[in-house]
Amino acid sequence: MQSPAHFRLMTWNMHKGIGGVDRRYDIDRVIKTIGACNPDIVHLQEVDDSVPRSSHHRQSDILGAALDYEHRFFQPNVRLRRGHYGNAILSRFPIEEAHSLNLTIPFKKRRGAQIVTIRMRADRNAVAVHLVNMHLGLIEFEQGMQLRRILRSKHVAPLAPEACVILAGDMNDLFGRLGRRLLVPAGFHCASARAKTFPAFMPMRALDQIHYRGRLRPRRCFVEHNKIAREASDHLPLLADFEIEPA
Repeated sequence: MQSPAHFRLMTWNMHKGIGGVDRRYDIDRVIKTIGACNPDIVHLQEVDDSVPRSSHHRQSDILGAALDYEHRFFQPNVRLRRGHYGNAILSRFPIEEAHSLNLTIPFKKRRGAQIVTIRMRADRNAVAVHLVNMHLGLIEFEQGMQLRRILRSKHVAPLAPEACVILAGDMNDLFGRLGRRLLVPAGFHCASARAKTFPAFMPMRALDQIHYRGRLRPRRCFVEHNKIAREASDHLPLLADFEIEPA
């Protein structure tokens, strides 16, 4: 019997690399935090690209180069006077497909989701894993509309029930109702079990979540609480170790 494929996924609202307490920009803290967690795939939210407040850094490229993530995809959601910020995916596995989905609700802040497909070896076969990196709005009705838009999108809706799919990101789900109301009926399970990630210096809310379905099994899910992680952003990183079950 072949061993199942293992990988670690991390989701983190990195807050542009600006500390949640000291309000100081320091990309090195972000690099050290991700490096200490050693994920294979990283979902990032609030990533700057050529913005003055973050030294005009193209953050996804700086992080990818510093941490040897050869494969990366940046989604510019919000246009600023100079530069953009949005979501990014960093991966040690090749990204076969990459799509941007607009989640913006009229009269609300611009939001988006990234939908990518990677492929890894499992049970002598190459298995596709479909990833959704999302940053939802602040109000529950807005979040519900955005999740439905993801589930009904042409990149997610046609996937078979046994397909490996992970939805992970900053859901801003204050009351923990979104998963039960919308994702469980769609066949998803929550890997993060209300793990608290916000605010970083004294986490009280499970705003960041990881949900999965298909041949995936979470072996461990945890929040990174080290000192640099608590200083680097206003959120803590959330991680899950997955395995792909043999067919």
